[in-house]
Amino acid sequence: MLQVYLVRHGETLWNAARRIQGQSDSELTKKGEQQARQVGERVKHLGITHVIASDLGRTKRTAEIIADACGCRIQLDPRLRELNMGVLEQRPLDSLTPEEENWRKTLVNGTEGGRIPGGESMTEMADRMHEALNACLQLPAGSRPLLVSHGMALGVLVSTLLGLPAYAERRLRLRNCSISRIDHQQSEWLAAGWVVETAGDVAHLDEPALDELQR
Repeated sequence: MLQVYLVRHGETLWNAARRIQGQSDSELTKKGEQQARQVGERVKHLGITHVIASDLGRTKRTAEIIADACGCRIQLDPRLRELNMGVLEQRPLDSLTPEEENWRKTLVNGTEGGRIPGGESMTEMADRMHEALNACLQLPAGSRPLLVSHGMALGVLVSTLLGLPAYAERRLRLRNCSISRIDHQQSEWLAAGWVVETAGDVAHLDEPALDELQR
């Protein structure tokens, strides 16, 4: 059985300011760096062999902190990037026009084919996330990888593993530096292949993590 740990990056300046990030970037806050250290403390005794991260700065920095705790080097994989949010990237949420807010809502309300102009669809993101996950099957026997990615990206990955379409209503909250685990296994009582063991665990964090979409 292959166990894969999934970690969302730590809190960023734009998370705190409620700005749309997508594939643009924002530095971790001091709280975000502390969250990453707390992940490292949580996972350093789990036998992590590979730390693989989105190549965006916020995930790279989170991964560096975790990898240092685990004694690993990091690998970067652009397939683990956040959803491309097109023309709305870098915009404060409260600055969106009604039309722009409708574009954003199509990503979370179950609209098939929803996308922001200039961006990508949830289905396109899900395809590359699954490619990155399935690449873990090529790692040496006994590997235990940890992937550092983003809220929407990890959410669509876990949701589609559960059989939902990529564009399904978004109902899985993965907070900053939450930990999820998925296993590739054969079981008499579960479908063969990837199964979800845990999702969105924040027991290691000393205070609630910010969720940029919640008020």
